Amino acid sequence: MNKVILMGRLTRDPEIRYSQGEQSTAVARYTIAVDRRFRRDGDQQTADFINCVAFGRQGEFAEKYFRKGIKIAITGRIQTGSYTNKDGQRVYTTDVVVEEQEFAESKSASESNAGFAPAERPAPSSAAGDGFMNIPDGIDEELPFN
Repeated sequence: MNKVILMGRLTRDPEIRYSQGEQSTAVARYTIAVDRRFRRDGDQQTADFINCVAFGRQGEFAEKYFRKGIKIAITGRIQTGSYTNKDGQRVYTTDVVVEEQEFAESKSASESNAGFAPAERPAPSSAAGDGFMNIPDGIDEELPFN
């Protein structure tokens, strides 16, 4: 089974091209920075930079909505390939072919995180001050649990 699930921030705006032919298809290429879980020898947390490619509707979605710095979650599969560059050297590639992609944070949180800083949680607003919302009297019958 070849299945990849990633969450990270776009390192730049997606690069969009359209295939040639009778039915042109959008091809979006972008890189996401995925934080590593552990730090090395007290250094700052490091990230892996993973190349992704989205075709068709997924590519059109990326073109329309994705911008540098937003946090996204994707699922897809790893695909390897190779080509010969202009110097005659063999170059090997590894990409994630995107099957599903979605936003991983709200638009307002994304806009406030333009510099890749962690999001601040808003303080809960409640009259009780205990972090829970007060339920109005008389709606007990409408609650799915008792």
